[in-house]
This record gives sequence, structure tokens and C-alpha cells, in this order.
Amino acid sequence: MDAARFDKRGYPVVDAATGYDEWAATYEATVATGLDEPLLDGITSVDWRAMHHVVDLACGTGRVGARLAAKGVGAIDGVDIAKEMLARAEAKKLYRSLRVGDIAATDLPSGSYDLCIMSLADEHLAEVAPVYREAARLLMPGGCFVLLGYHPFFLMNGLHTHYHRADGSAVSISSYVHLHSEHFRAGLMAALSLVEFNECVIDEEWLKTKPKWRPYLHWPVSFAVVWRRDA
Repeated sequence: MDAARFDKRGYPVVDAATGYDEWAATYEATVATGLDEPLLDGITSVDWRAMHHVVDLACGTGRVGARLAAKGVGAIDGVDIAKEMLARAEAKKLYRSLRVGDIAATDLPSGSYDLCIMSLADEHLAEVAPVYREAARLLMPGGCFVLLGYHPFFLMNGLHTHYHRADGSAVSISSYVHLHSEHFRAGLMAALSLVEFNECVIDEEWLKTKPKWRPYLHWPVSFAVVWRRDA
């Protein structure tokens, strides 16, 4: 479902590659870390140190990769559509390989990864089923797919992913609403088993990093699902 129908701001809209290339220079300073970091740290079903081969889909600047490395995972490969974001990931020197590509159709080898992770990217996909199929293809038996997403509740309230250009003008990145039932169907169709599902609600602790979000206190802002490939 195109999120444009819920838009309340009327900012100019660009595609994901354009938007994240433009946002790259200020992304880490402006992105709300509360969207994904608490959820990632709260996952209990993944033994991070046992994840020897990891693929980070929509790896961006390598922010999530750095957090994974701190948790003790092994080699990390990254894929992203935005070249400028990848340049910043490269500078971190955390990744075994980085490539520009479609996260739903990578050229990475099948059955090669213990862990596939994707953070804050599903809302930019017109459909989620293809990326679920790709994650299932990339995982070895017993491997996990961790998806951290921007909550559809926020999108349906017209609060779309956006950034500010150097001149101060705001720009939205093209987004789509995917209900949790759509994720569930996509995972099942990809022959994955759901093992964990958590949601993040904005609270006082969350607001310490983004106090301007106070009007959204108690709103569900993001979610995490963990899937496992059984065979």
C-alpha cells in the first residue's frame, strides 16, 4: 500500500537511492537510534557469537554492522542501493565485502549465511515477499533472518521517513505500508518459521535521544521480527 495516501506533510518525495545518497552525510547524526537499537539489543532468540557469516541487507552507513560487530558476530557482507551510504560503511572497515545492489535480488551465494539482517528498509519496498524469499535463499539451515522495521502505525499517521537537505528543506523518501500480517504471510511463503516478535513504543527513555518526538509518547514506533530457516 503506497504510503502517499496517508501523507500529511506534503514534502517533495524522492526514491530510496536518491534519498539515502543525499542523506548519507548527516544520516548517523540525525536518524533516531531508538527506532532499531533497543529492539536489536532486546532480541533473545539469536546467539550473536554463533553467527559466523552475516549478510546486512540495506546496510547503509554500516551503523547496524558496527553494532553487530560489537556483539561478536563473524564476517559481514553488506548490500545497499545507495553508493554514498556504502562509502561511509566502507570507511568503518567492518565489512568483508560491500556492494551496490537490489536487496531482494543479490548475487550472493545461496545457503551461505548464519544471519541475514535488514534494518529500517522494508518501508521502502513496494512488496516485502521478494526480500523474504531472498533472505531464505541466502540462509543456511538453522540460520536467522532479523528484520527491524519502522512501524506501519507511524506511516499511516502520515509520519514518513524524511531528511533535510543542506538548505534546510525537508524531503520524504518514497514509502509503503506493510501490515504485520503481510510480513507474516511473506515469511511463511518463504518457508521461514517465526521465533520472536517485538515492538518498540516511545517512552521517556526513548525521548532522551529525540525529545522533539514527545507528541508521539506511547506510540508504537518500530518492530522486530526474527525468523529461522528450518531446512
